[in-house]
Amino acid sequence: MSVRYPSPLRPGDRVGVTSPSSGVPEALRARLEVAVGDVRARGYEVVVGRCMDGSGHVSASAAERADELMAMLTDPAVKAIVPPWGGETAIDLIPLLDWDRLREAEPTWVVGYSDMSTLITPLTLLTGTATLHGNNLMDTPYRVPEGLLSWFDVVTAPPGRSFTQTPPGRHRTVGFDDFAAFPDVREYTLDAEGGWTRLDGEGDVEAEGRLIGGCVETLCGLAGTPYLDVPAFARDRATEGLLVYVEVCDSDAFTVCRHLHGMRLAGFFEGANAVLVGRTGAPDSPSLTQHEAVLDALGSLGVPVVADVECGHVPPYMPIVNGAYGRVVHSAGRSALTQTLR
Repeated sequence: MSVRYPSPLRPGDRVGVTSPSSGVPEALRARLEVAVGDVRARGYEVVVGRCMDGSGHVSASAAERADELMAMLTDPAVKAIVPPWGGETAIDLIPLLDWDRLREAEPTWVVGYSDMSTLITPLTLLTGTATLHGNNLMDTPYRVPEGLLSWFDVVTAPPGRSFTQTPPGRHRTVGFDDFAAFPDVREYTLDAEGGWTRLDGEGDVEAEGRLIGGCVETLCGLAGTPYLDVPAFARDRATEGLLVYVEVCDSDAFTVCRHLHGMRLAGFFEGANAVLVGRTGAPDSPSLTQHEAVLDALGSLGVPVVADVECGHVPPYMPIVNGAYGRVVHSAGRSALTQTLR
């Protein structure tokens, strides 16, 4: 199955906003309006769906959320779909989506991370449609640090384009901004220094392959099912191999270790030429750090494992296209991820 890239966004195109997982509480609606306004100010039409309720852990029933997502994915007028953020249990939508219909539909950019991995990674694996693991709607108003791109930069790029991102060398350790008190915040507080870290040994890293991955806590529930058949994706690209990326939200190191072992046993890292691991603020365990947890589970793969990449729950964010061809380099003097939409 070849990779299908959605058409690049152009001014005047329609962007759909829906919450396949968690909605937006009333106290944070002002931030939602700021974020929607930011998209409109760039020249796009924005349509906000019905599934946005933030009073519970999901925005609506599974059937309602699946119907709204399907409607947007199969509407030729909707060129991109972006949620306010992730959540907890988007997995309940998986059996309700019409995957055959999605394979036949014109591809649409779907953007997001965290629980959105539950949807965008299977969407790439099952339909061949490229999806974008990157900053979501509520993060859109932030100024993008030098070296990185916004999701807008990616979804407006024509097929065949290559773009390179480099770590800015600073990240955030102080949690998230209070959108209720400061709905118009547009500057990240990047209070700590630090770059990428090779975990499996020393020496420079150069590796290429098709990019695929997402959030460990949400994808582990799909590992070994037909919805997360990375081995088949790898077999189709045996001459290229894969660049697999993973990131952790808030699970302790013991839990992460178990999840990654299970994902490895289910074939999630099959065909990997290298593994990229997102920077995390999740806690260590009494006798195991987050980095040690990754090595415990993935060290036997025998491929480079590069950690502290800007692809997780710690700002800032490095958008990664599932299905794009990637090239990662990491040395004492330079770290970079180049993606080509081919």
